[in-house]
Amino acid sequence: MIWRETEKLAKKKSSEKIICQNKLARRNYAIEDAYEVGIVLVGTEVKALREGMGNLKDSYARIKDGEIYLHDMHIGPYSHGNIANHDPMRKKKLLLHKGEIKRLYSKTREKGLTLVPLKAYFVKGRVKIELGLGKGKKLYDKRADLKRKEDRREMERGFKSRNWS
Repeated sequence: MIWRETEKLAKKKSSEKIICQNKLARRNYAIEDAYEVGIVLVGTEVKALREGMGNLKDSYARIKDGEIYLHDMHIGPYSHGNIANHDPMRKKKLLLHKGEIKRLYSKTREKGLTLVPLKAYFVKGRVKIELGLGKGKKLYDKRADLKRKEDRREMERGFKSRNWS
């Protein structure tokens, strides 16, 4: 049973086509939990995303009136679009179950966590957003992460040099 579930997950991951990633999110936030959510798109937005015109750099999610909205996700205009092209900076509604939205709302209010989009990708022709629940890192946390990363690189270089001699 477990083998079949892991096989399904592996197939799902291989069918993903990543549109864009928010690389600064993992640097600036300690991500506690991640959710795969759908997104409501209009007009030529999907075609523009297929061309790779998405950007999650300064985007964030907010919960308002029992619904989640994604703010500041930039989707550039579609190259073959006309006068009915979409607004690049409009806020987009995210799709989650009501219970999950309530749980996220309580966590963001209670513990000081925030909702940060980590990446946007296609799964079976549909656009999905990976939404992370994270807490902002302090400057010393960021420095500690960079130090850990640098130490790991030095160790790997040391192992490489031993293998070549």
